[in-house]
Amino acid sequence: MTLFTLPEDQIAIRDMARDFAAERIAPFALEWDEKKHFPVDVMREAAALGMGGVYVREDVGGSGLTRLDAALIFEALSTGCPTTSAFISIHNMASWMIDSFGSEEQRQEWLPRLCTMELLASYALTEPGSGSDAAALRTTARRDGDHYVLNGSKQFISGAGAGDIYVTMVRTGGEGPSGISTLIVPGDTPGISLGANERKMGWNAQPTRLVAFEDCRVPVANRLGDEGIGFKIAMAGLDGGRLNIGACSLGGAQAALDKALAYMRERKAFGKRLDEFQALQFRLADMATELEAARTFLYSAAAAYDRRDPNTTRLCAMAKRFATDVGFEVANQSLQLHGGYGYLSEYGVEKIVRDLRVHQILEGTNEIMRLIVARSLIGR
Repeated sequence: MTLFTLPEDQIAIRDMARDFAAERIAPFALEWDEKKHFPVDVMREAAALGMGGVYVREDVGGSGLTRLDAALIFEALSTGCPTTSAFISIHNMASWMIDSFGSEEQRQEWLPRLCTMELLASYALTEPGSGSDAAALRTTARRDGDHYVLNGSKQFISGAGAGDIYVTMVRTGGEGPSGISTLIVPGDTPGISLGANERKMGWNAQPTRLVAFEDCRVPVANRLGDEGIGFKIAMAGLDGGRLNIGACSLGGAQAALDKALAYMRERKAFGKRLDEFQALQFRLADMATELEAARTFLYSAAAAYDRRDPNTTRLCAMAKRFATDVGFEVANQSLQLHGGYGYLSEYGVEKIVRDLRVHQILEGTNEIMRLIVARSLIGR
């Protein structure tokens, strides 16, 4: 990639995802939100185009693309529906963890069906008593011969109930990060139970539930890597996940801004179109500028990830914080520019605002992003 221009192949990837979003996602997004419909069939169509295993290696059916390619894809998909794009991102993150840390047997067993989204993957780290303090998780996995016996629960799990596997962080050792391991837990394992589908402000087109484990027996063969490296695996997944959720914010915000521009060309007040008022023109200019700055920063962080820059974790945290804050603010301002109509569901802007709000919380809250950056700067 040249410094300021995407090459033709990346433009083609972005345009493919954007066209898919316009044709197969955007026309149905409001209905999915209202009915809390999880569009698995449409996501499998996206997977058939290579979006089910974006940065999974090609020998197991992945697309073998870069993190910058992924950012372009999830941004484009989010112009249709941030919620749907975000779940595909989470599925990709969990699949990548198996591809990167799993054995060859694990890769061959799970990834071909994950890349087609025949199987859906969820990421299970957060617990009712440990959100930002993820290293304090309490779900235990006690070794019993060739199995682990799991007890505990995970909270706010996207895709729970519909998911076929849960890439789950469990405590196999003592306190702190070094006692955590990662297991692939099939969704039909006896002893798994689910909470109710949470009633949420946004993200209604994907289920979110508590997942409880009671004496669940999971083969030791389902462990990713050695015991005690699970926290490292979880954090490695989150570096990329933060890029993806930032990209989802960019796509949703761009859709909201485009809606505002279209509305302001048609709506008149005091004898003039709204887009003829200089004060509103300045607001649009600031929104577009902030969005472009966030996009440039996110792409730069994704490129740093691809070249294995030593500052990748810090840059991903910075980009996630900035892109999700800007994305929500641009969407919120777009709603304001619609006036009372922005508050009506049929215009689609209020859904984007609701969907993007949670991006400032998940994949690590933006307060935690500041903590990561600060610690990096002062050498802790």
